[in-house]
Amino acid sequence: MPIVMRLDVMMARRKVRSNVLARAIGITEANLSLLKSGKVKGVRFSTLEAICRYLDCQPGDILEFVPNDGLEALRQAS
Repeated sequence: MPIVMRLDVMMARRKVRSNVLARAIGITEANLSLLKSGKVKGVRFSTLEAICRYLDCQPGDILEFVPNDGLEALRQAS
């Protein structure tokens, strides 16, 4: 998938543990773990807002677009 979740990196930079963040933003540790691993199909804007507010970051700090090789090859051929 071309969108990569970098939440674990931002949490490490801010020295925030998963249980603390989960409690602060009102989601379960299990759901936070799924978010960190990128195993979710989507994230609510309200959850993204709460994460960014708590970690004092921008959405682009935790979400990254990484094009896969097939799409990149098509773009270069055009």
